[in-house]
Amino acid sequence: MGRAHEVRKASMEKTSKQKSKVYSKFGKEIYMAAKEGGPDLESNLELKRLIERAKQNQVPAHVIEKNIEKSQSVGGEDYFPVRYEGFGPGGSTIIVECITDNVNRTVSEVRNVFSKVGGNLGKKGTVTYMYEYVAFLQFSGLTEDEALEALMEAEVDALDILSDEDVITIIGEQGALDDIKDALKATGKELEFYKDEVLWLPNNTMELSGDDLKSFKRFLELAEDVEDIQEVYHNVKLEEEDE
Repeated sequence: MGRAHEVRKASMEKTSKQKSKVYSKFGKEIYMAAKEGGPDLESNLELKRLIERAKQNQVPAHVIEKNIEKSQSVGGEDYFPVRYEGFGPGGSTIIVECITDNVNRTVSEVRNVFSKVGGNLGKKGTVTYMYEYVAFLQFSGLTEDEALEALMEAEVDALDILSDEDVITIIGEQGALDDIKDALKATGKELEFYKDEVLWLPNNTMELSGDDLKSFKRFLELAEDVEDIQEVYHNVKLEEEDE
C-alpha cells in the first residue's frame, strides 16, 4: 500500500484512540456527577457544567445519555477519584488524576508509566505544593478590556487575565469557574471556549531537550493508554506541535 497509506492509517488510529479516551473521560465524570447529585440539570449544576464541556469536546449525545441512565440504575460501577504525583524525566513534576473502581490496579498502572521513563511515583503532597488548583478559562470573542469589564459588572474576582492575540485566558479561584463563565456569557457576545475547567497550574515551568524530552513525550503517550487516567498535569513547557 505504501508509506503514505501507513501514515494515514496510523493517524486515523491515533485520532480514534484520542476520541475514545475523551468519551471515556467525560462518560465517567458524567456518571459520577449524575449518581451523586441526580440527573436533573437544574438542581445538579456540576452535571450541567460537565455536559456543556462534553458537548464542547464533541462527545456524542448518546454517550452522555447512556452514562446518565446507567448512573440511575440499580448497582452499577462504584467509581471514585484518586490522585498520584511524582517526578518524570529531567526532574519534571507530574500530577495524574484518575477515576477508578479498583485502586490497586490503577496505582500499579500509573507506577508502571512513571517507571518506564525513569520517573518516580511520590507520596501525597510531593508535587502539588508547587502548583495552584485554579479555575482556568481560555476563550475568544471578547477583548481583554471587555472581559475585565464583564467580571467587574458581575462582581466576580479573577486572579489573572492574559491575552494572546484574540485568545483570552482568565485564572480564578477554584470555586469561581461557573461565576466567571456566567459573567462572560452575560455580555451577549458569541464566545468560543477552548478550556473551562478547574485544573492544576504549575507555579513555574521548565524546558526539556534531547533524551529527557523524548522520554517525557513517551510518558504522555503511555498515560494515554491507561483507561483510568483522566488528566495529566505537568510543569514542562511544550511547543504546540508537541502537545
